[in-house]
Amino acid sequence: CHLCDRSFTEKWALNNHMKLHTGEKPFKCTWPTCHYSFLTASAMKDHYRTHTGEKSFLCDLCGFAGGTRHALTKHRRQHTGEKPFKCDECNFASTTQSHLTRHKRVHTGEKPYRCPWCDYSFFVSTYSEILPVWSL
Repeated sequence: CHLCDRSFTEKWALNNHMKLHTGEKPFKCTWPTCHYSFLTASAMKDHYRTHTGEKSFLCDLCGFAGGTRHALTKHRRQHTGEKPFKCDECNFASTTQSHLTRHKRVHTGEKPYRCPWCDYSFFVSTYSEILPVWSL
């Protein structure tokens, strides 16, 4: 890639990668009222299953059925104990990137979620933190 120096052995892989730089998402969800678009056909198919409820990704250890490969991968980490997302500043490790991102706020002090009634801010986006403050 002439924009970021990543290299690919297949031309199709480079072509797909270039769409990241251009923002092109040629695969549109065909579900009525859904306006999502995707970089790849497989990502669109995974998304489409959220509309249909199809859960064709099965765990061979317990029978869990997930709607996407990502859901199954995340689920399997419960069996394996794998925590691939590691904090650079402490020994925290997580099964998901989103949990690591939330954890890092402990170190940065970032509180991106604001109370709608006052100036209080929160690490996470749940109203369960607001309820005790406002006695709601």
